[in-house]
Amino acid sequence: MVSNQIVQNTLQEIASITRTDAAVFDISGKMTAVKGDMAGLDDKAVIAFLKSGEISQEAGGYLFSQITDNGEPEFVAVVRSDSDNAGMALRLIVVQIESLIQAYKEKLDKDSFVKNLLLDNLLQIDIFNRAKKLHIEFKQPRAVLIIETKGHEAPVGELLRQMVSTQSNDFVTSIDEENQVVVHELRDRTRADAELKEEAMQIFNMLAEAGISSRIAYGSAVEELKDVSKSYKEAKLAHDVRRIFYEDEDVIAYSGLGIGRLIYQLPINLCRMFISEIFGGRTMDEFDDETLATINKFFENNLNVSETSRQLFIHRNTLVYRLDKLQKTTGLDLRIFDDAITFKIALMVVKYMDYMDRIDY
Repeated sequence: MVSNQIVQNTLQEIASITRTDAAVFDISGKMTAVKGDMAGLDDKAVIAFLKSGEISQEAGGYLFSQITDNGEPEFVAVVRSDSDNAGMALRLIVVQIESLIQAYKEKLDKDSFVKNLLLDNLLQIDIFNRAKKLHIEFKQPRAVLIIETKGHEAPVGELLRQMVSTQSNDFVTSIDEENQVVVHELRDRTRADAELKEEAMQIFNMLAEAGISSRIAYGSAVEELKDVSKSYKEAKLAHDVRRIFYEDEDVIAYSGLGIGRLIYQLPINLCRMFISEIFGGRTMDEFDDETLATINKFFENNLNVSETSRQLFIHRNTLVYRLDKLQKTTGLDLRIFDDAITFKIALMVVKYMDYMDRIDY
């Protein structure tokens, strides 16, 4: 349904241009919008007009006309008949509001279509037929971006629609209260990755300027409309993996998930077996904060002993002592590349297990 505010704005604009007093009523006889002096008109006159079955009618000094949707009355437009422009004003009001009704329906149809497309609820033949009906290009490279905006009551979806308005072939929809989805039509397939990153950063920065914090994940480009759900699933997976392994990343791509994507798809039982083998029954809780800080800083500095000790403000020998102690405990020497890789993967697996335990809880 077209909002009352839109009807009011449309009526005021036409009535001002034609210098005609006018009003719009809903089919229950309630006044929806008014411009000028329509005090002599009541709901009984509107109901009487609707009951007459006429499309338009003149009665009691007013011109009445139905505003329809597929032949069914949605509103009644009324103008004072003593205006020189009464007939023209009435026709303009009817035509404009009926056009708005159709545009709103098309928008809802597209939104419903895109949602079902993302959720993989349509057969390929249905996708092709509905896309043709809605004038959506079937063979066009696209990718999906998911924008997470937790804790914001502002109409983020409408804001996003305004942001991508320059890209009339992009679609914006919401899957739930916290996640908005942009189906982005690629302008240059040869630089898809760069374009998607630019689009994501542009949305992130514009939301930030509006005081809205966000996290954005996006999937890979697909060549046809029927494969958009694949890009959406990739973007969803990227969001989940980011929460576990890349908490500091505001914008992340499915193609950049690295080993985190592999670990995320491992069975929990297999993860437990791996951790048990690596740590010999020990848990990460048994490592003190100093040891964990040392390990993380050592990895951050690409296994460079001198740089790590400098950043930790400790003597080089102290760092060597800590690494030796860790080796005795776990059997892994982080100064050896293979052992470092094993330990790094183990840390990520523990993060994944902790995350899954929290979800189950």
